Amino acid sequence: MGTHEERGAARQWFDVADAAPVLLDAQGRVTGWTREAERLLAYGADAAVGHNVAELLSAEDAARVPEVMERCRADGGWVGLLTGLRGDGRSAGVMVRITAALDTEGSSRWLALLSELDEAPGWDMSRSVLEQMVARSPVGIAIVDTDLRFVWSNDALAQYGGGPPSRRLGLRLADIQPGLDSESIEAQMRRALTTGEPIVGYEHVGHARSQPLRETAHMMSFTRLDDGHGHPMGVYYTVEDISDRHRARQRLALLDRAGERIGRTLDVNRTAQELADVAVPGLADLVTVDLLESVLRGGEPAAGPFGDTEPVTLRRAGHRSAERVPEAVVGIGDLVVYPAGSPPIRSLRTAESWREERLDPLGEAWAEHARGGEAAIFLELGLHSVMIVPIRARGVTLGVTSFFRRHRQEAFEEDDLNLAEDLVSRAAVCVDNARRYTRERDAALVLQRSLLPHVLPEQAALEVSACYRPADELTGLGGDWYDVIPLSGARVALVVGEVPGHGIDAAAAMGRLRTAVRTLALLDLPPEEVLAHLDDLVARSAREEGVQVGEEEAAVAQSVGSGCVYVVYDPVDGQCTMAAAGHPAPAVVVPDGSVAFVDLPQGPPLGVGGLPFESVELALAEGSTLALHTDGLLARGDDWALDSDRDRLRQALEQRAASIELHCRTVVDALTPDRPHDDVALLMARTRLLGSEQVADWDLPSDPAAVADARKTASRMLAEWGLEELIFTTELVVSELVTNAIRYSDGPIRLRLIKERALVCEVFDGGATAPHLRHPRTTDEGGRGLLLVSQVTQRWGTRFVPDGKIIWAEQSLTDPSP
Repeated sequence: MGTHEERGAARQWFDVADAAPVLLDAQGRVTGWTREAERLLAYGADAAVGHNVAELLSAEDAARVPEVMERCRADGGWVGLLTGLRGDGRSAGVMVRITAALDTEGSSRWLALLSELDEAPGWDMSRSVLEQMVARSPVGIAIVDTDLRFVWSNDALAQYGGGPPSRRLGLRLADIQPGLDSESIEAQMRRALTTGEPIVGYEHVGHARSQPLRETAHMMSFTRLDDGHGHPMGVYYTVEDISDRHRARQRLALLDRAGERIGRTLDVNRTAQELADVAVPGLADLVTVDLLESVLRGGEPAAGPFGDTEPVTLRRAGHRSAERVPEAVVGIGDLVVYPAGSPPIRSLRTAESWREERLDPLGEAWAEHARGGEAAIFLELGLHSVMIVPIRARGVTLGVTSFFRRHRQEAFEEDDLNLAEDLVSRAAVCVDNARRYTRERDAALVLQRSLLPHVLPEQAALEVSACYRPADELTGLGGDWYDVIPLSGARVALVVGEVPGHGIDAAAAMGRLRTAVRTLALLDLPPEEVLAHLDDLVARSAREEGVQVGEEEAAVAQSVGSGCVYVVYDPVDGQCTMAAAGHPAPAVVVPDGSVAFVDLPQGPPLGVGGLPFESVELALAEGSTLALHTDGLLARGDDWALDSDRDRLRQALEQRAASIELHCRTVVDALTPDRPHDDVALLMARTRLLGSEQVADWDLPSDPAAVADARKTASRMLAEWGLEELIFTTELVVSELVTNAIRYSDGPIRLRLIKERALVCEVFDGGATAPHLRHPRTTDEGGRGLLLVSQVTQRWGTRFVPDGKIIWAEQSLTDPSP
């Protein structure tokens, strides 16, 4: 054995954590045997306990056991290499370290740690080298009895607190380290004692007495020791410091949470708050996120550096504290005023981070609440360490994030600053995306407000409600549209249409179509003629765009292929006329609640050419409801069919509601999800009829003498209606319109007065030519009739009917002044 101790330099470490422990008495007999020893030498506890250790060694080394034990008694221990005889007859090289263990009664026992070497070069290590390796091992090792009291520990265990091995003997963990979470560690010891199963890789996190200001983590393993009869004698455990590894895992976990939780929405304020939420309490005890005002509005930050002397105002967008924040701290949404030379503004100006391990507890805080103007000091808030990181994305600084520690005792380190910069850089991209989205969304909403009607016009013919739900969540804008257009004679036009595609391009095309429809509607054309003119307009625009752009994709205008349904309702007789261009036919809910779909001939989509448009006319009972909709209302995905889904629409329309507004919203909610596959527009209109007391008409002969009778008849009617203040103006209008009809046309003449929101005067004649407003010279004897009419009424015009034309003029009853 001596030759082994004197051989060459060490080439393999003695791994104490993997050694098999064995207990020996003063004479070298085995008194404690572990499963690791059984695995190493292939002897069960019954074959080893009670026998001298020499019986487990080769003949040469067995003869040296008395000498080894003598050395142990003289030196307090021994380290060397022995050849063990395994139970299966094979020999095994074993490195052995024997050290004294004193039990609570004071009798001497020895702990032998056996490590298998096989034929590795480590067999040639000298005793001195092995002793150095064991003495310098960072792994702490200890043995406790069944009462969890220490019976042995190595010197390395002292670095984890509790003092040297001699101070531990007979004491429990809570006695030597009262600040440690000893209950959880002893729970693992009892588990190993109870089950006999080794516990490997148990992590314990806490604050060691040797490092009270820093969180530490230890990796521990526990193994039960049994006597010769298999009864538990105690627990052998090892301790290794993994604090650096633990902190690295914490940082990675924090970054993972940041990736999952920051930027889930395209909202600037919410993204800033998510950054603060993620950083507390994992990195800091208090986090504030302050952004430039322009960023919150979606605009670009102001160009150029911030002033060196003037205070800078930011807006608090995010705030999170591990505990209740004192009243002096600025609230979310409030303004924060920073002096020009304060650290946050320096970081904002230079785009560089700043860290201070220890703040002056008596120093004033940098920020003032713009509303309250009170500046709290760090001592009052309990802040002692700070990091300030600029929020910077795509070369633009958007604001600053401040990290404070209040209740944690350790100051921020360089690694903490690196982690904070990683968090802020991730959040900065999300904040910038949200800022850009806010800008685009606001622009889209402005466009939407300019294209779709804010408030449906007031009129007496229909009770109207509309609901619009776009498929484009980003802009909130699509190509579906609707409109309500008051016409002459108390009539109303209802329009619903859709443009292919979504987003701003489709919305712009929709705006062009809506403007064109309103212009054509004011000409008082029949529905089929309105669609014919609209079709020509779209086709001509497509050709013109194709010539100007010269590219295949842009050769066809966005409006080509659009659909539209145009409906005109007359409240005098309840007649409804409609035509469609590649668009679903309206549904009609009759007063008893049943639903029918109009048998409406389908014309081709706008701009593609094809058969001429046709219209149908039907009479609607008072209280009937027209439902005009786009095809997105019935779309359920990619495989939808309009006809098969009409039953769903019928069932939704049959449901009663307290108001038409609620009915309209309920139908859309029932048939479409919050994020539909296609844009959805629904326009519902409940019909009204003007009573006989609101309409009066008279047939007049084609005789100039009838003009005076017409004036008198109209005056009597206005007196009955209580509109005496309009008699003079109405007599003038009736006189001029009837005179023109007698002078320029042949056949019957009819005068009609309608009282609703305006007083409408209509004169029908069989002529086919429209009158024109003239501007006569002072010497002309005539030509002033229509000029006078235009001056004393709100509006006037001409519409053609199958057997002639109607000249009309309106005087508002809500604003009677011309």
